[in-house]
Amino acid sequence: MANGKDYYKVLGIDKSASEEDVKKAYRKLAREHHPDVVSEKDKEAAEKRFKEINEAYRVLSDAEKRKMYDTYGTADPNQGFGGFSGAGRGGQWGPFTYTYTSNGGNAGNAEYGDFDPFDIFESMFGFRGFGGQRAPRRGKSLYYQLNVEFKEAVFGVEKEVAVESGRVKIKIPAGARDGLELKFTGKGMPGPSGTPAGDLFITLKVPSPKGFKVVGDDLYLVSEIDIVTAALGGVVEVPVVDLDSQDALGKAKLKIPAGTQYGSRFLVRGRGMPRLHGRGQGDVMVQVTVMVPKKLSKKQKDLLEELGTL
Repeated sequence: MANGKDYYKVLGIDKSASEEDVKKAYRKLAREHHPDVVSEKDKEAAEKRFKEINEAYRVLSDAEKRKMYDTYGTADPNQGFGGFSGAGRGGQWGPFTYTYTSNGGNAGNAEYGDFDPFDIFESMFGFRGFGGQRAPRRGKSLYYQLNVEFKEAVFGVEKEVAVESGRVKIKIPAGARDGLELKFTGKGMPGPSGTPAGDLFITLKVPSPKGFKVVGDDLYLVSEIDIVTAALGGVVEVPVVDLDSQDALGKAKLKIPAGTQYGSRFLVRGRGMPRLHGRGQGDVMVQVTVMVPKKLSKKQKDLLEELGTL
């Protein structure tokens, strides 16, 4: 890149990343490297990384700036293309300077139109950046990870958790997933001088029970069947989510047709995870493998040899 910075690398995305991919990458990295969520000894490094993340997002989240950056290696129109003129307000917003107008016009090297860029950034993260010239208008938002048992995720549960702002009662919805982020408005740190409190964000860590993997509303698992069942057909049991069971786990019968091949897939409908904020359950996807016996009796060998001549 002409300016020596690879913004795609900074955000950990490809050049083909969509606008939504850019936003997701930014939110994730900004939370991880915000100076308020790291230890004192790591603050200097976090500030530097945080500045890079914001600079990259400012360019890649704007279609015109991104196009210019992809073409010329810079999103600054003043570098070799002459400057823009216009009256506006400017200052320091986190890691970069900004200039914006109140009448929708263009000014300086940023285009924000008829709104204050502070409001967007503050609504997402609840802070004003480093060296900002305004006092904070809300308290600090908090970010935590919470371990939740599988049955608690299936049925939903209310918990009381201890966070920096105190003890908070939270409700985890039925059908919660591993990695789901829950937002609790106003449960963060109190704001200064009576301003609103920040928010509490909790990311859930939900382990999948042994034997299957949860992907969205569905379960994915591998079931091993013997060679006789594969050849002649039969019925096997597979793990499913059972809403009538105390541990949320149960078994369902799966019919295996004659002549089933290694790697065949079957669907058990409506026995997966409860749909989050919806009705019904997801499905269970079963992939079968065929177990070939390692040791055979003479009679078994004779039968297989006879089968092979058919």
